[in-house]
Amino acid sequence: MISDALPLLSLLIGLPFAAGLAMAFVRNPETVRRLALAAAALELLLATVLLWGFDPIAPGLQFVERHAWIPSLNVYYQLGVDGVTVLFPWLGAVLNVAVIVASWTAVQNRVRLYYGMILILGGATVGVFCATDLMLFFLFWELTIVPVYLLAGFSGTGPQRRYAAVKYAMFMLAGGIPLLFAILTLALNHTRFLGVPAPAGLSFDYLALLDTPLDGQLATAVFLLFVLGFAVKAPLFPFHGWLPTLAMEGPAGLTAWLAGLKLGAFGIVRFAVPLSPQAALEYRGLVAGVGVLTAAYGAIVAMRQTNLRRLLAFSSISHVGLVVAGIAALNFQAVQGALFQLANFGIVAGGLFLVAGFIQHRTGSTEIDQLGGLAKPMPLLSALFFVLGLASLGAPGTGGFAAEHLILIGLLRQYPGLGLAALFAGIVAAACVLGYFRRAFLGQDRLGTAPGELDLRPRERLVAAALVAWVIVLGLFPRLALDLSDGAVSAFLARVHESLPEGPTSVADAE
Repeated sequence: MISDALPLLSLLIGLPFAAGLAMAFVRNPETVRRLALAAAALELLLATVLLWGFDPIAPGLQFVERHAWIPSLNVYYQLGVDGVTVLFPWLGAVLNVAVIVASWTAVQNRVRLYYGMILILGGATVGVFCATDLMLFFLFWELTIVPVYLLAGFSGTGPQRRYAAVKYAMFMLAGGIPLLFAILTLALNHTRFLGVPAPAGLSFDYLALLDTPLDGQLATAVFLLFVLGFAVKAPLFPFHGWLPTLAMEGPAGLTAWLAGLKLGAFGIVRFAVPLSPQAALEYRGLVAGVGVLTAAYGAIVAMRQTNLRRLLAFSSISHVGLVVAGIAALNFQAVQGALFQLANFGIVAGGLFLVAGFIQHRTGSTEIDQLGGLAKPMPLLSALFFVLGLASLGAPGTGGFAAEHLILIGLLRQYPGLGLAALFAGIVAAACVLGYFRRAFLGQDRLGTAPGELDLRPRERLVAAALVAWVIVLGLFPRLALDLSDGAVSAFLARVHESLPEGPTSVADAE
């Protein structure tokens, strides 16, 4: 058992921040890379300790840290993890290592800025996952904008990288406004519940706000504000425009981060639904419909793409739509499948964007009409793309199969029509990825390069092996991930369905 005196979550947040800031004082690019990799490896070790020490049977938050931050407003530096959140810091750490290794030779300019911002983005993301004070959560949420803006604007590869950076920042700042309004509304509602005026009666404590009742209109306002804010970052249709632009103009490592760790979908399941459960039940059909619309739209638009990076961006939009639809179904299978799919995103979607970066770095393009026969000079890279592509499609034997299977079962159980539409979107997405693989990797050889000459380097092979191992192990043993969230998902759904005046309408609803 890990001692509660060890501030493990603070270390997971502070280590990448400290290492990222330290890059400003290191001159040698090779030293910068080694320092970044060492920090990322240590972060992964700490995240593994967190995962190993987590007790999935114990209820409530674990590894809790609480310190006064702004006492006059009752704002605390407060962290904790439960079955919903515990896997995500570890996934972020794995993705951090993969991005740093994948960028080893690809990033030659502004090396200190690139690796420093990647580490800081990792630290801020862990803060988003672990914060249990809503103002602290909002701070970390907004902090993620800064490294993304700098990475896209100064380390991007496209001619419109500055435009992509500004577009991302504008979208995220706009999305932060409804989130802040929702948080302040919850805090002020707490003062009315206690009968104590602000600021003494304010509370931003996640657990305290869970136990603070909301009346119907206020619950609706809070839920819709949260969903609107999180939809921008997910992204859901029609707030998705920033992701394809950033995928084309930004560095591959950054797009791997943004496509892999879907903070917007995480926010919906972590904050929007449990903090306003009555409204979540009332509007779940609407949210599920938007999710399925996003899934279908992303898949159909992906079919029209000739560039791998844009194809993966729209495919990622399609997958996050399916996840949100699963969350909105609000039954055990769908919610657990949605969390499992979010975990898969970190490895599968992130890994596919890293593969796209490998291809562009080696050939100078990811356009289908300029590629062909890549399997001959890049057999290992081709195999990596194929395995990750199958996982993204939910093929049997991969982690994506169990996740999508659970989501579709839960969605069909709640909304059969939407479930069938989601199944159609999955078929279209499969056609996109497999069609690109056939033309770019198995088509006519246009490179004329000797076999293996452009293939994965030794350090990249280690990353590829880890990604493939994740896909296969979770495909064969999905309970390794599902067991972590069983208890938390059951408690989550019990809280939601018990918010109805008459309580759960059936045993199935309460599960």
